[in-house]
Amino acid sequence: MISNLHLSNLSLSKLAASTALACAAAFTALPAAAQPTPASPEISLARLDCGTPILNIVARFNDTWAFTDNKVLFTFSCYLIRRGDDYMLWDTGHALTAGAPAPKVSIVDQLAQINVKPEQIKYVGISHYHADHTGQVASFPGATVLIGKGDWEGITAPTPNVGANVAPFAHWISGGGKLEALPGDKDVFGDGSVVILNTPGHTPGHHSLLVKLNSTGNVLITGDLSHFQENYASNGVPSFNYHRGDTLASLDRFKTAAANLKATVIIQHDARDVGKLPAWPGFVK
Repeated sequence: MISNLHLSNLSLSKLAASTALACAAAFTALPAAAQPTPASPEISLARLDCGTPILNIVARFNDTWAFTDNKVLFTFSCYLIRRGDDYMLWDTGHALTAGAPAPKVSIVDQLAQINVKPEQIKYVGISHYHADHTGQVASFPGATVLIGKGDWEGITAPTPNVGANVAPFAHWISGGGKLEALPGDKDVFGDGSVVILNTPGHTPGHHSLLVKLNSTGNVLITGDLSHFQENYASNGVPSFNYHRGDTLASLDRFKTAAANLKATVIIQHDARDVGKLPAWPGFVK
């Protein structure tokens, strides 16, 4: 016959063992939970010269007959984003064979100044399919091209869209390179630091770019959502845009985002905005 005292001792032993196991499990879990979150790689941004500036009349880019006497310097800019050891190009400018607006130095040669080789470019983001934004894309066959779905469909249609610069994409059209046709926004690195924004209207698949920098703050780069400060301020729409209503909706989204993010806006063709970033090979962080 087992005494009551012995039963109590057994129960206490079981309780002590259960408590020890629970404490051990909790203690074992603590180190993993206490591990610090790895820091995100540093993001930096640089501007490249991707064409020779020319004077242009602002009225050409506004269908309401505004600014008829204004002439401003029309620049051609591309951008390099560095995230840790990864590189992304935003637009590739004019080809070297583009005549008067052709760049004096290729993107490849500019990258060589900071010892970056074409094969180190992981992504090439394309704002839209026009020649002054796509002229040197073929120099980066190992990169994954990120381009709006509507623009990619315009490039690859049996009869390509008017204004679509098809030839430089031959490598990707043939399936020789990686390409992602974006139906909407794209968080490029998955951490919100670089986001390609869906802003259709100038072309069917037009996109703009958001870069979040630790020191400088948020930067929004237009693509051709707007060409000059005057048109940006007044919601000017070029008569040659693909869709006027989409352009206005995209301008509204972009401006609201700029206000909410307290972002620096860079209009890619306006020398007054392009100068907000240092000349190549300067980076901002």
